[in-house]
Amino acid sequence: MSGPLAGVRVVELAGIGPGPFAAMLLADLGADVVRIDRPEPGAFAAGDPARNLLNRGKRSIVVDLKHPDGAEVVLALAGRAAILIEGWRPGVAERLGVGPEAALARNPGLVYGRMTGWGQDGPLARAAGHDIGYIAVAGALHPIGRAGGPPQIPLNLVGDFGGGALYLVVGILAALHVAGATGRGQVVDAAIVDGAAHLTTPFAGLLAQGAWRPERGRNLLDGGAPFYDVYATADGGHMAVGALEPQFYAELLRRLGLADADLPDRHDVTGWPVLRARFAEVFAGRTRDEWTAVFDGTDACVAPVLSLTEAPGHPHLAARGTYEEHFGVRQPAVAPRLSGTPGRVGGPPPVPGADTEPVLTDWGLDEHLPRWLDGGAVGRKQGAAH
Repeated sequence: MSGPLAGVRVVELAGIGPGPFAAMLLADLGADVVRIDRPEPGAFAAGDPARNLLNRGKRSIVVDLKHPDGAEVVLALAGRAAILIEGWRPGVAERLGVGPEAALARNPGLVYGRMTGWGQDGPLARAAGHDIGYIAVAGALHPIGRAGGPPQIPLNLVGDFGGGALYLVVGILAALHVAGATGRGQVVDAAIVDGAAHLTTPFAGLLAQGAWRPERGRNLLDGGAPFYDVYATADGGHMAVGALEPQFYAELLRRLGLADADLPDRHDVTGWPVLRARFAEVFAGRTRDEWTAVFDGTDACVAPVLSLTEAPGHPHLAARGTYEEHFGVRQPAVAPRLSGTPGRVGGPPPVPGADTEPVLTDWGLDEHLPRWLDGGAVGRKQGAAH
């Protein structure tokens, strides 16, 4: 392995969404991530596990946590790891015998990362939930959408992956730094509702200054301003406009052929409907590719809206290698980029249980392998925990 986290061992208790994504980030940066999958076929998986990119660069071991030796397998691995990640509801890990108290007793320097929606405490801690509910309560969903319309769902980018996985990784790396200096591990409580709320900090500041209206779609950055919006083109495509600064706005007008038009002052919000209608009319006159050529290389801050399949082919992303092809799949490359110890995609997503014996051998637990394997605590592949 290579990367800044080379040599760092991570145990990931199988889950879905933000936990696996956080572990993937650590794997991308060079950590040896071992995912502990359940023996039931299809557990925490949809579709082909070999194409689940959230598990790229990891290895997998199947452990039956209902088996008398199941918890011991996990704790033995945790004893040789720097980080453990779990994303179950509060109390589940403790009930299975692999909670923080047991894990830290085995390894006092362990960083125990917990990924939940509502957090480890509070009235909703044990309630079911999904991304949309977490960001709704956190105040992150309400501002997204058109004026007069309902809030629009930003995929699960703001909650699961932005407010969840990324905050878990930040907490883990901070705790890892402390553990390296003191030898003391700790628990990282990463709640999506906390992270999503934290992401709204800039807008809380604007609101406190009276510079943000609580009504959706009425502000500078929420689609209220006509010079920060998305416009349809003649072929059904769209162009994204972000001409906030005066010089960029002037370039936008020039490229649209409106430099000399009689338009309302852009600072006059009462004139925004007129500006928006005029911009929409002009953008509708050409195709997306034609407008892309018009704005290419300019400082108008206008870009084509590309699909997931189109984005890898954009000249800038292609030149930077923002997308790469690995194991027959085009996918986002490792980010961020480090100059001295760059990360890399370590390998394809494993079939659950594919690495049981190599992992136990590499981590110095092979002496237990015959008992655990033949006794049914671990399996060679998914469904093989006897």
